[in-house]
Amino acid sequence: MSIIAFDLGASSGRAILGRLKGSRIETEEIHRFANGPVNRAGHLHWDLDHLFTQLQLGLAKAKALGSEPSSLGIDSWAVDYGLIGNGRLLQAPYHYRDHRTDGMMERVTAKIGKSEIFGRTGIQFLPFNTIYQLAAVMEQEPELLAKADRFLMIPELLRYLLTGEMISEFTNATTTQLIHASTRTWDDELISRLSLKESLFGPLAMPGTPAGRLTSSIGAETGLGRVPVFAVGEHDTASAVAAVPAAGPTFAYLSCGTWSLLGTEVDQPVTTRRAMELNFTNEGGVGGKYRLLKNIMGLWILQELKREWDGKGQTYSFAEWVELARQAPAFAAWIDPDDPVFLAAGDMTVRIREFCVSTGQRAPEQPGELARCILESLALQYRNVLEQTEQLSGQHYPGLHMVGGGIQNGLLCQWTANALGKPVWAGPIEGSAIGNLAVQWIGAGVIRDLEEARAIIRSSFAIKEYEPREVATWQEAYSRYRNMSRSHRP
Repeated sequence: MSIIAFDLGASSGRAILGRLKGSRIETEEIHRFANGPVNRAGHLHWDLDHLFTQLQLGLAKAKALGSEPSSLGIDSWAVDYGLIGNGRLLQAPYHYRDHRTDGMMERVTAKIGKSEIFGRTGIQFLPFNTIYQLAAVMEQEPELLAKADRFLMIPELLRYLLTGEMISEFTNATTTQLIHASTRTWDDELISRLSLKESLFGPLAMPGTPAGRLTSSIGAETGLGRVPVFAVGEHDTASAVAAVPAAGPTFAYLSCGTWSLLGTEVDQPVTTRRAMELNFTNEGGVGGKYRLLKNIMGLWILQELKREWDGKGQTYSFAEWVELARQAPAFAAWIDPDDPVFLAAGDMTVRIREFCVSTGQRAPEQPGELARCILESLALQYRNVLEQTEQLSGQHYPGLHMVGGGIQNGLLCQWTANALGKPVWAGPIEGSAIGNLAVQWIGAGVIRDLEEARAIIRSSFAIKEYEPREVATWQEAYSRYRNMSRSHRP
């Protein structure tokens, strides 16, 4: 019997059909579609109607293939949401890169205090966290919140459209910075201090919880009937980490894509002052775990660089960008990938060059130099964050598991191994979708628990190992990178 994972990313989405045959998982991509922001009246929004239509097309394709899925689940990026009033979506969800939150994090933390917010939630400070998005709505569109009955995040909105059930899910909810880290419930005191209605935030479901069935109308339209829907690890990183094929409880992972998320699993959140100073986060995980990790800007910078140069008529495929990087001079210039200057879209070439000049480096000029600057900087930053993860967790990691679409960039995987001086184990590529499938099977009682799921994933998907090379050269580069980064940060 098959099941369906809808895995929605910030630039594309996919429907993956999964089958469990003995101790092996088989997957088939049956639908893929583009996703991205739309500009409405000067603000960036998500086109939820488009996403819902694509989910329906994915279901229809499953039926056309002769599949009768026994369940489905949805995962997506974090922090973004919609408001429901009288059963209807009041406004297209804002995109997390919209500028309406500019300065909002500073105002909220000045009012409540960074130490108190982190101590209560354990979530890192990012200007687009849901808490600051809601504060922006309270300040700029209070009438919208006055009309709202419920707050739902992106997978929850889509589940609601599919099932008519409004159910919030734990892993994604933690990214709002409104969940109390100890109680694992909405922090009513924090919500009250933001002047938000507590009634907006519904009860939380843990990954693997049944969350309704397809409505009769959708079941009839797709020919699938009233298929059960599970709340999975609905933050895509939670699903990706569930798919890490680790053989034991102590491991480090990197979910690599538009964003890079590097960290480990812990039983309890780490809310120390040092964790706050390093801007780590404690996001909810599958199986009662927390994901102690740090967000790194990731391949977004290269994606934006490509889009910019495409617009100039100098078009290269991603594979060509990687080859240009390989051929460019090594260790010529670096950026701090996490500098806020790289968060917004547009003009990435100028911002990279200005950063390099401001840190006393020669500005990269040619496409290959720019690409190499980005990829080397990511690899070096991965080492920096892995060392911080070891410091906070008290654990030592013999290597790094990399999952997600970014591992198709073999040069980045190899350079990461070089920078770490440790092996990198890359795979599976479709980590979020596979974790989504695994949690559905756990919820249905087909797989016992996360440990068994990871063992099945290890036996089902090829894992490529990258051994470190030129370790001494990369060690010297890392020392220079750290000095550059420290001198630049306030």
